[in-house]
Amino acid sequence: MDAQVSYSDAGSVRARLTRAIPARRVALKWMHWTIVPFFIWFLLVQPDDVRHVGQWAVRLHSVFGLVFVTLSLLWTADFLRRGLAGRPGPKLCGWQRRFHGLLHRTLVLGLFGVALTGFLLGLTSTVLLWAGGIVPIAPPLALPRASEIVGLVHYVEFYGLALVALIHAGFHLWRHLRLRDNALRIMAPRFLHRFL
Repeated sequence: MDAQVSYSDAGSVRARLTRAIPARRVALKWMHWTIVPFFIWFLLVQPDDVRHVGQWAVRLHSVFGLVFVTLSLLWTADFLRRGLAGRPGPKLCGWQRRFHGLLHRTLVLGLFGVALTGFLLGLTSTVLLWAGGIVPIAPPLALPRASEIVGLVHYVEFYGLALVALIHAGFHLWRHLRLRDNALRIMAPRFLHRFL
């Protein structure tokens, strides 16, 4: 009898936790709109820019990086486990359907690539780098030439991903305005729907 009660309790706890966790699309929408400002921040602000402000700004920049990488890795893990959440709409055909999937896969895997090269920067560094002053990025192997190469790859990769993100935004604007398939409403927060 006691075993049945505890099994029942475990089931109710699981049910409560399941109800508390947002649906996948809702979680991804929040992740998407949380990553965007961090992405823009890193496009516009470099570590040298914040170094002039003070140590607190360097630490804040580093915390932003930790949040950005954590969200990127969560998004990649979700993608690898469950695939893309978004499907091409019925108004997309031929090359548009293929382009839709290619854009989204490139963005998700690109975010992972940026996180990976960030890890490799820490690994090839001569000093121990900390993400947000909280998490050590990697044990430094003191490989200055490799660090230069990884830094260049990281830079090109990030700004290349920014170009893909811009094309992605343009593609969805085109869909919304030209095809009138409500592409922006799918990912926009609900309070913005009346404007779209």
